[in-house]
Amino acid sequence: MATIFKRWTRGAMPDAEPRAAETFAGGQRPAFLDTLWLDEAAPVRESDLPRFTAMASDDVEGVGEEPALARARMALRDTLGASQPVTTRDRFSGRHDALAQLIAAVEQQRVHVVVYGERGIGKTSLAHVFADTAREARYIVLYGSCGTDGRFDEIFRAFATKIPMLYHRSVLPTTVAVEQALSFDSLLPAGSFGPREVSDLFADVVGTRVILILDEYDRIADPHFRRDVAELIKNLSDRAARVQLVITGVASNLDELIGFAPSIRRNIVGLPMRPLSSAEVSEILQLGEQAAGLRFTEAAIAMIATMANGSPYLVRLLGHHAGMAALDQIRTQVEPVHARLAVERVLTDWNATLPRRVQALLARDESRAQWPLLVAAAEAGTYSDGWFFAADVAAEMSGGVGTTAIENELRKLATAHELLECDDNGGELRFRYRFPGVASLLLMSASMAKLDR
Repeated sequence: MATIFKRWTRGAMPDAEPRAAETFAGGQRPAFLDTLWLDEAAPVRESDLPRFTAMASDDVEGVGEEPALARARMALRDTLGASQPVTTRDRFSGRHDALAQLIAAVEQQRVHVVVYGERGIGKTSLAHVFADTAREARYIVLYGSCGTDGRFDEIFRAFATKIPMLYHRSVLPTTVAVEQALSFDSLLPAGSFGPREVSDLFADVVGTRVILILDEYDRIADPHFRRDVAELIKNLSDRAARVQLVITGVASNLDELIGFAPSIRRNIVGLPMRPLSSAEVSEILQLGEQAAGLRFTEAAIAMIATMANGSPYLVRLLGHHAGMAALDQIRTQVEPVHARLAVERVLTDWNATLPRRVQALLARDESRAQWPLLVAAAEAGTYSDGWFFAADVAAEMSGGVGTTAIENELRKLATAHELLECDDNGGELRFRYRFPGVASLLLMSASMAKLDR
């Protein structure tokens, strides 16, 4: 998530001031964070405790709130809720061009597709809506989410169990295999197998087309798995099989996701997921407007677009919270003040996920003095799984602070405070935030501080 904020914290606004991360002293930490960390909670009476606004059956009658208001809350949650990816076309917005490119690659070019981009940019939502669209065209679409311990044979055996034997070249509609509802997995070896056996099997698909979606492919840690998938892509392409792969994952370029494999470059198309445009941000928020009867002002839309910086996930998250803030005040117009409340709510939620000792550390005066360094380190860690070197931080600060001085401060953060973890990477120290949520909190708070200025 940290990459999402990087472009804006580095001064995307035309009238932005020079970056705050130019010296260790004088850090611009948002006052809101001080309130979040230092204020003590006031006592709450039982009568003031929050209650549900709807029944488990989604019935809003008799829950203590105006039914129309409760329905608006539910509609806003269903259209702009960010806890799950978009899975239906009626709630899909802002990615029409990417969906068109993906369909064209599969239908017209008959190639395999790799969808890549930063986290929260909408890859999984695109995959789900694409799958829904392909099934409408009678494709067999099978979805698999990858894990760190995923095995090639297990994943592709699971795919094969969902392809009926009716679509195998050797099977007639009246054969026993069809009557017994057997599937392609009945033709695979009992033990482990590799890409050759899978390509031999899938080359015999007839009467339909099959799309296999490998989502979150970046989580695969086994290099042999990636090698086998690359070989499978080549074998399927060489045999003109009626099976195509769609791979999605976090990466900044194609090679990061599939490795350096020149032999399959002509068989695949890379589809980078770009940040949303302002018009696409408005399209997403319009879904919430139409469903909940709200209206986002242009200023509120601009603020959400700026803070989300092209991320569909953050547009939905901030739009949902902003709309809820307006409904809490029984208003149908979402103003910038509600968008700011949404940002504060997100920061509060992210802060709550951090260990108490980390929250206490960030609240100290020493952290205020080091705030520009902390933000610069978060910016530097947007690449290579969060790892960065002192030189990377120096490049982000660009204020004449020496690499040696920065490395000494980073060492302190890694040893005395345990905010960072440190690794000797071939003789050169590299660092990473021990808790990824810290980097996200720092970068959005830096964006918020710049917005205030």
